[in-house]
Amino acid sequence: MTINEITNGSISHVGVAITWGLIVMAMIYAFGEISGAHFNPAVTIGFAFSKKFPWKKVPLYIVAQGVGAIFAVFLLWFLFPESQFLGETTPALGFPPYKAAILEFLLTFFLMLVIINVSTGSREIGTMAAIAIGGVILLEAMFAGPMTKASMNPIRSIAPALFTGNFQYLWLYILAPILGAISAVSSCKLVKDDKCC
Repeated sequence: MTINEITNGSISHVGVAITWGLIVMAMIYAFGEISGAHFNPAVTIGFAFSKKFPWKKVPLYIVAQGVGAIFAVFLLWFLFPESQFLGETTPALGFPPYKAAILEFLLTFFLMLVIINVSTGSREIGTMAAIAIGGVILLEAMFAGPMTKASMNPIRSIAPALFTGNFQYLWLYILAPILGAISAVSSCKLVKDDKCC
């Protein structure tokens, strides 16, 4: 997003969505066996809620996710000081925050639904998991990016806000993804075996 911003849209919205999907796919291949490829606090909380991941490890994972996200935005700030937004997530001009919250809830709901059904335990591992999760992120970013920036990830929204100082809409980018992930697990439990989700 930052490169697209400072080059006046040379990557394009579609290019940004493709980049997000492919990088998540690559990171699942790279880190799935090590950490389960937990890059998103909402997903980590969703796994804990599903009893596939211990609650006691959730704070540690969220701290690690936070450190990684903040370092990434620091690099953007250092490399591209001309960037005004540093990849921050805000609703589109004229798009009401409550609608953005609903959309972010739905995006994370479907993301978590895919993750919980293709993961191995609490780990996002394997060819199909990487393709399915990367693919859904690509599609959701392409669909909803123009309206909410398609965060689906609280820490992905918190980190840029720490540098830009724009906290106005942060509440929706924290609450909606967490509630969406928990709701996805709950809906999964309604239609599958007790031990599946």
